[in-house]
Amino acid sequence: MTRHRIPRRPRAALSVALAAAVLVPPVAGAGSAAAAAPRPVCTSDKAGLAGKLSRDIAAALRDKSATAAVSLRDHTTGTVCTLRGDQKFDSASVVKVTVLATLLWDARKEHRRLTDRETGLATKMITESDNESTTALWKQLGRGKVSAFVRAAGMNRTVPGKDGYWGLTRITADDQEKLLERVTHHNRLLSDASRAYILKLMGEVIAEQRWGTPAGAPQGVRIQLKNGWLERSTHGWRVHSVGAFTGGSHDYTITVLTQDNATMESGVATIEAVSRAVHRDLNPGARGSMLYLPTESPQETLPAVPGE
Repeated sequence: MTRHRIPRRPRAALSVALAAAVLVPPVAGAGSAAAAAPRPVCTSDKAGLAGKLSRDIAAALRDKSATAAVSLRDHTTGTVCTLRGDQKFDSASVVKVTVLATLLWDARKEHRRLTDRETGLATKMITESDNESTTALWKQLGRGKVSAFVRAAGMNRTVPGKDGYWGLTRITADDQEKLLERVTHHNRLLSDASRAYILKLMGEVIAEQRWGTPAGAPQGVRIQLKNGWLERSTHGWRVHSVGAFTGGSHDYTITVLTQDNATMESGVATIEAVSRAVHRDLNPGARGSMLYLPTESPQETLPAVPGE
């Protein structure tokens, strides 16, 4: 299993925008690509929140080189945000949640429990992002079953990787949010026991891999996540993070997918800037020492890809 670790540098806090519109037009005369980038589209049952999230996510992405897609759903405030929600990205290791969900869905259809072998593979796949375990489960299920699961889940733009290259599954931010919705809320696709199992493993991800969407989460929230990164000759580094934040009055999920990053570090920084803005806006009373600090030494595994 190939692991890659990068150093971290302190990052300044994000500024908070104060305008009230849901969509803010680019600044007239701005010449950068970031200034012309599409803005997040947000809706909310809470007055003023949609506009604030849209502005603050846009501010977090300003001057970033990455092409980023963001999808957010908060059941507590009835808030939904999306930015490039249908754009496809190579999945890297975030697809491992889909693999686990497919395994549990398939076992349920066969009216059986997971075997000890499957439980061991699933645990390593999610908590350690173990590639060999993922490959073993992918081969067991076959691309056909994974395809059947994503169709049943309504993840209509997701395309499982071919020839065993699960890390090249094509995903979108909105489809990842559909998956997280089925993992966090009662539905017919996944049993409550299956959902609880997925969230348990996502909550036990090892410390070195607890970066990305948890950055800035409020104290007391249950953090469940899966991350991934991958470099290719086109679009540079893909760096992704998906997270579910539950417990107490918290009930929201965040997906941030990025590509065109020059380095892994810049991808992590982009995701964490967006995530801090989201957590701050959804939890305005949380400050300072109450906020979650991600690992200073992010680590992930690099999925195998065809020779380029």
